Amino acid sequence: MKTTLFDFVLPDALIATHPASPRDSARMLVVGDGLHDHLIRELPDFLKPGDVMVFNDTRVIPARLFGKRRGANIEILLHKVAPPAEGRGPVPNNAPDPATSAGIGGLWLCFAKPAKRLTAGDIINFSDDFHATVMKKLSDGQVVLRLNYDGAELVDQLKKHGHMPLPPYIERQRHADSSDQASYQTLYARHDGSVAAPTAGLHFTESLLHTIDAAGIKRVHVTLHVGGGTFLPVKTDDTDDHIMHSEYAEITQNAADIINEAKGKGGRIIAIGTTSLRTLESATTREGKLQAFRGETALFITPGYRFRLVDVLLTNFHLPRSTLFMLVSAFSGPERMKEAYNHAITKQYRFYSYGDACLLFCNTIY
Repeated sequence: MKTTLFDFVLPDALIATHPASPRDSARMLVVGDGLHDHLIRELPDFLKPGDVMVFNDTRVIPARLFGKRRGANIEILLHKVAPPAEGRGPVPNNAPDPATSAGIGGLWLCFAKPAKRLTAGDIINFSDDFHATVMKKLSDGQVVLRLNYDGAELVDQLKKHGHMPLPPYIERQRHADSSDQASYQTLYARHDGSVAAPTAGLHFTESLLHTIDAAGIKRVHVTLHVGGGTFLPVKTDDTDDHIMHSEYAEITQNAADIINEAKGKGGRIIAIGTTSLRTLESATTREGKLQAFRGETALFITPGYRFRLVDVLLTNFHLPRSTLFMLVSAFSGPERMKEAYNHAITKQYRFYSYGDACLLFCNTIY
């Protein structure tokens, strides 16, 4: 499928650089039988008892680092914990999560600027006692670094010397301000490991969650550690040639049981964000049964994909030619999403990570 089919023109003025305040005052475009303008705080009006909302409880770490290598400035964006064999091959499905089960490891895949200056064995100094060793450079442009701390000590070092990894389309992303420490994090974040926020979850306030609970809607958490690859554009001319970066995901047996029971009783499964959706769809059988899961997923969803589990999706507005816009086009239909995005641009909705959201209903499900 040609990637040009997922292109559109977005005025720069509609790119949100700060979140709505309060969070649930953001706008929400409901894409159903028609296009209807609402607010996030009105989301409970579209839910019903028996529904299950699925949230991604990953926590963003301050993954952007600025260091020196032989006097030269080097910018590092930690991308994901590397497999044990220095980034060679995927993590097996039964392997422990290096970021939640065994503590964040010290071996990382990352993006570096300028990467061409780095060679294996180089030392990048971030402070007097915090540094990384270049283990190797990969053919896809990533660099494998071994940091001199891991686990809780590494998290402490990142809090001292790292910056929140705001998306590249936010001008201050090189040096996020203090407000981003809180605003670029969901209220229910639990497990350190993401280098980008699951942005649909940024809209939820304690008040909104209380209203959802009071309405008899169940809430379940899964985990997907969002990698830096989420911001990479699709550079190929055809979607078949695009290679997705894998990300670690986890679904507990208890979460799977709750979701399967609700689905069996006719309840709807509502994914909060594309990361929750991809986690669920990665672990669902062709018969529609969700399984407990722990491992890597590189699920790339484009039109033609038939959804197995998720009925409703709350998500932000995404970049042109991005894997995420391709996903929502698969979920609600390409023409429908083009119409929705044209409406959002005309009505001046705010786009991307700190922007507004849309509520989508599945176009194709087994």
